[in-house]
Amino acid sequence: MSTEGKKGKKEVIREKMIERQSEAKVVRKIVLIVAIILFISAVAVLGGGYFYINSALKPADPDSGQSKKVEIPIGSSVTGIANILEEHGIIKDARVFKYYVKFKNEAGFMAGEYELKPSMTMPEILDSLKTGKVMEELVFKITIPEGKQLEQIAGIIGEKINKQPEEVFEKLNDKAFIKSLMAEYPNVLTEEILAENIKYPLEGYLFPATYPFYKEDVTVEEVVKVMLDKTKSVIDKYRGDMEQKEFTPHKLLTMASLIEEEATEKVDRDQIASVFYNRIETGMPLQTDPTVLYAKGEHKARVLYKDLEVDSPYNTYKYPGLTPGPIANAGVSSIEASLLPAETDYLYFLATSTGDVLFSKTLDEHNQKKAQHITNN
Repeated sequence: MSTEGKKGKKEVIREKMIERQSEAKVVRKIVLIVAIILFISAVAVLGGGYFYINSALKPADPDSGQSKKVEIPIGSSVTGIANILEEHGIIKDARVFKYYVKFKNEAGFMAGEYELKPSMTMPEILDSLKTGKVMEELVFKITIPEGKQLEQIAGIIGEKINKQPEEVFEKLNDKAFIKSLMAEYPNVLTEEILAENIKYPLEGYLFPATYPFYKEDVTVEEVVKVMLDKTKSVIDKYRGDMEQKEFTPHKLLTMASLIEEEATEKVDRDQIASVFYNRIETGMPLQTDPTVLYAKGEHKARVLYKDLEVDSPYNTYKYPGLTPGPIANAGVSSIEASLLPAETDYLYFLATSTGDVLFSKTLDEHNQKKAQHITNN
């Protein structure tokens, strides 16, 4: 090939390289422009979303002095409450309200007819719904103490709503009613409450508290749903701790009920919990007297040796581990003790006549305390 031919070929190659470099620059510019456009769009969307949410969290009408009557029906969900508030112009956006409630882990809203203003802040609205600051006058309250069993609760409800305790108790154990409740509260009432050995499905699930009602004609169904709303709100606060211990609501309420029935006003429940957990870990039966009485369906001050022979899965002298289900309703302190027991080596405890609870690591130590405080009394 001649020298001129070689030069011509080199020129062609150089021109192509220049052309490719030019094309690459154009492509890079296009990519950069697209990236800038996408970034600006993302910022605009995020910024717009932020400003929208921030605006939605503010009072619907901060300058309004008008009050509006807002009725929250019994059994309303957070979604239902949010929609009602938006319809009445109390909040700007139901979805934002719902997410705000979830983010703040708020619960325990009460039914009733409220007087709310569009100028109220989100915390003020939630405070009203949680404390029950309603327009209507209180008609009656139902107070369920800690440690009460389902049959006793039925009597308390019946007295307040003018129904026979037997009628209320029958409703509390009606299979169709329980199934409907399970569908409404799937994260609280699971299939565990229908296990073969369960005595009463709703035992331990009606949370101890004082419940206000603002109308006279209240049904058993309405009362139970208000109580289950409270139970759900309490359990939801401990979901993280429950996951760590691999606890279902049923197991949590079962353990808490045993602690509740053994506890006195003077004792630290977390130490009783430690005894139960230590016994389970070492394979010892729990041997707690309240389970024997529950198995026999009796209420008395002292368990006799002959009582310990009752053949029931609820008898923790005969059957190791937890009872099939709760034996009473438990308060927050017993629930927390179930999740956060004290770290001890105790395997025994003894309640004295003065309400003190004495803890022991060995059977000999326990028997000595028993002889001193029980046998000689």
